[in-house]
Amino acid sequence: MQGDAPSPAQLSAIEDAFVKKLASLGRLRTYPKNTVFITEGDQSDSVFVVISGKVKVFVADTEGHEMILDTHGPGEYVGEMAMDGNPRSASCMTLEPTTFSVVARDPIREAIRANPDFALDMIAKVIDRARLATDNVKHLALLDVYGRVARLLLNMAVEQPDGKLMIPEKLTQQEIAERVGASRDMVSRIFRDLSQGGYITVENRFITINKKPPARW
Repeated sequence: MQGDAPSPAQLSAIEDAFVKKLASLGRLRTYPKNTVFITEGDQSDSVFVVISGKVKVFVADTEGHEMILDTHGPGEYVGEMAMDGNPRSASCMTLEPTTFSVVARDPIREAIRANPDFALDMIAKVIDRARLATDNVKHLALLDVYGRVARLLLNMAVEQPDGKLMIPEKLTQQEIAERVGASRDMVSRIFRDLSQGGYITVENRFITINKKPPARW
């Protein structure tokens, strides 16, 4: 499955009208798990709409240290920052086998010419992401490592029928460290303290928040 346009069934699974229209402009491409399909600094300009699977957006230094900026699943997209023609500002990698609708810059420009509302929708999405990025930078600068870990866990948690909060995806301490800009050892110590205090339970890498962690540790 590579090179065809997304099928009506695939597009119908995308709830957001703008993202559905964006995906309809592209061609399907599937990558295996752990494939870097966008590399920071590259000159490519395609937008990748996730049809199925999951990806992470990250930056890395010359020594290979990574920081995860975000993760995206079906109905979301990555790569829109390259629409201005500048090099890629971050890298993206598949976390599981992932199928995309890959949309080149020219079809997007044609859609904008034909329908100015498409451009307004795209600008609104870019603004939303810029606000989120600003919020993340603020917390990285102002919160200590414990505060960043607690905020990440609470933001990712989903309430269960029993009232407890559970993070619906498996996370390693290394992945958490990459998301909050800290060392794995520091995250491990925080998790040990939270577990001993009864705030969290970890089973098979699934994290349950039994009670809200304190604002300060």
